[in-house]
Amino acid sequence: MLAEALELFATVPFWVAVLRIATPLILGTLGVLLCERAGVLNLGIEGIMVAGAFAGWLTVYQGGGLWLGVVVAAAVGALFGLLHGFLTVTLALSQHVTGLGITLFASSLASYAYRVSFPKVSTPPTIEPFADMAWLPLPVLNAQTPLTLLALLLVPVIGYVLYRTPLGLALRMVGENPAAAEGQGLSVARVRIGAIMAG
Repeated sequence: MLAEALELFATVPFWVAVLRIATPLILGTLGVLLCERAGVLNLGIEGIMVAGAFAGWLTVYQGGGLWLGVVVAAAVGALFGLLHGFLTVTLALSQHVTGLGITLFASSLASYAYRVSFPKVSTPPTIEPFADMAWLPLPVLNAQTPLTLLALLLVPVIGYVLYRTPLGLALRMVGENPAAAEGQGLSVARVRIGAIMAG
């Protein structure tokens, strides 16, 4: 049993599947990381991702390109992030209640929009996905889509921004000591809302 499990871990298809499944988790975690470092709890990330994914999928299904779908998904996510920021930062509502409410609202809105767009469809329509990056010389990465590569590249990029740039310093200062950030002339509300929208 243990030998079979270890043998499975050594196979290329296993790691291809792991990376493919991990891609949305990496992107969501990076978004939550930005919010947390800015001092905001974003429990609405799941609903935001569902709404963004549906909007991107519908864009591609209606004839838009795959990258346009990614842009639309990010824009919809940013709009829901703006809503979350307005409710939690501007109106100072409970971050727990607001986050869970946005998850329920965004998920339900995506489900409703799907049923309105495809009222008599029993099998969900499909779109042509991104092609694998066969040009990469690495055996696991060449079976992935560009979105997986983007997610992996964003990890060091966001780490660099957070700990090596003035923007990252401002973001962390707002999260750790808002009073000191205000004393330095930073707008805590703007930084937090920007972090939520970026996340």
